[in-house]
Amino acid sequence: MHSRIFGGLGGSLAVDLGTANTVVFLRGEGIVLFEPSVIAINAETNDVLAVGDQAREMIGRTPASIRATRPLRHGVITDFDITEQMLRHFIQKAIGRRRLRRPRVVLCVPSGMTGVERDAVHEATLAAGAGEVSLIEEAMAAAIGAELPVAEPVGSMVVDIGGGTTEVAITSLGGLAVENSIRVGGYEMDDAIVRYAKTRRRLLVGEEGAEVLKIAIGSAWPVAEDDEAEIRGRDLTAGLLRREKLGAPEVREAMRAPVDQIVEAVKATLERAPAELAADVMERGLVLVGGGALLRGMDQRLRDETGLAVTIGDSPLTCVAVGAGLSLEEPMLATRPRRRRRQRS
Repeated sequence: MHSRIFGGLGGSLAVDLGTANTVVFLRGEGIVLFEPSVIAINAETNDVLAVGDQAREMIGRTPASIRATRPLRHGVITDFDITEQMLRHFIQKAIGRRRLRRPRVVLCVPSGMTGVERDAVHEATLAAGAGEVSLIEEAMAAAIGAELPVAEPVGSMVVDIGGGTTEVAITSLGGLAVENSIRVGGYEMDDAIVRYAKTRRRLLVGEEGAEVLKIAIGSAWPVAEDDEAEIRGRDLTAGLLRREKLGAPEVREAMRAPVDQIVEAVKATLERAPAELAADVMERGLVLVGGGALLRGMDQRLRDETGLAVTIGDSPLTCVAVGAGLSLEEPMLATRPRRRRRQRS
């Protein structure tokens, strides 16, 4: 058993390289890393100062010589070199002291990625130390992780609301029969809160503060209307620091546009489904995963809009990585692997 797991190119890893967080699954052990997809770089020397949790604490608090950044946006690489360094750190940390040489990596990608974007993330993973890389659509990985019967001739629907993208798909016979990928997720909700505070309250707040507010009292459906939370920022009129309390209805109104886009993506996917698969989904309902699944009332909003039974996955934040890890046992579910290219002498 040990030789099957750690033989050949080394161990096998599944990586959910998300806009918000990176989750790594090690074959034979399960989830071994869950950290923010953030890296802090010395702007003058390009040296890596911190990655993950430590780097996230630096966002918005660094001097001009240090840049704390998220090198992915909407699940797509915005800075190749920085993404490579961050990914290398995560892979090495996940492996730890295990003697693994050039591990095989299954990487989760949004189904809406272009060929150029897929090549970029593939090359970045190879450059980060992988010996072989296979890509798997996030929606398929999410369905596997949610224990849906993806290999059977029956339609199963999954909705994965991540930080930068929302993946909607109906699976059948080991593939994605209908899929929809939109570049809207948790960060668009944060941005919407920032804009609301700026235009309605004349208060300039950061994305991190907006995210805290979203987690505390954000919702997609009317909940406890007396909920409120404090947000801090700079008064755009006086220029001074100010604290302001926002209520749950205001935050829900602020996030209305991105939430509506997600709901419309789910409805559009259902409209494109063949009659037989649509009937299966009507009977079985859909499974909701990703960080957006934790937004209060998101399941009820989708239930009201679609008429479907909506279930939140048991582990929505790690579901995709677990599914990609389980696909290591079924390589046909991922794309054809490509090994590291030999360098010409």
